[in-house]
Amino acid sequence: MTLITHSLSINSLRRLAKDAFQFILPPRCLACDELVAQQGGLCATCWQDMPVIEKPFCERTGKPMAFDLGESLISAEAIANPPIYRKMRAPTRYEGTAWRLILSYKFHDRLDLAPNLARMMVRAGKDLLKEADIIIPVPLHRKRLFKRRFNQSAELAKEISHITEKPFALEALKRIRPTKQQTSLDMNERQRNVAGAFRVPANQASHVHGRRIILIDDVVTTGATINACIRALLREKALYVNVITFAKVVDQSDITL
Repeated sequence: MTLITHSLSINSLRRLAKDAFQFILPPRCLACDELVAQQGGLCATCWQDMPVIEKPFCERTGKPMAFDLGESLISAEAIANPPIYRKMRAPTRYEGTAWRLILSYKFHDRLDLAPNLARMMVRAGKDLLKEADIIIPVPLHRKRLFKRRFNQSAELAKEISHITEKPFALEALKRIRPTKQQTSLDMNERQRNVAGAFRVPANQASHVHGRRIILIDDVVTTGATINACIRALLREKALYVNVITFAKVVDQSDITL
């Protein structure tokens, strides 16, 4: 009886603390700062503008498709030009509210967004995470990391590792030379820019060899960066690589970042 009473008291105190916190700092929309019902949520306007990816989508690329033709749906694009990753999942298209969230997270130091973005990624990629051995983020070069102060993909990977209890290897993949910002480059230029830019350090090979890897990125646009990362992982005998990203460009004409 005493233990039950003690437990109830702790739960009551936690509820009071939560209520007090929300009274002092009422919950705000992640995207526009409007008041919302609970922490980590979106207002109705921003949610309506959130381009969520739902089924039907291509089982390989995660790209939304117009018609549901049954289980294990593979797009004609993936059949004609199979990706080097095994599967990709993303909770959102890179548009609307998702674009604004990424912009805030990546360039305005909104590290507070990482847990919420990661939870959406876990939901979208739960089938891939279930079979994964290890989580590896797309790395930044040390010069870019110094300027930006944090690696946005690494922060998402850490959160996903915490949620799923899957191992996280921050150092398993290195960007061995600086590359230009991809924003002003076309698809072919992006591929040349990152070709050979990544390597698995010798002392990290055990994290990669024979492993089922989840590669984490914040945004996938042309796929040039993740493809360069995957080639480096496959050179070190990764069993296969799946990709989970928060946002995915579906139409290449939508590339804005």
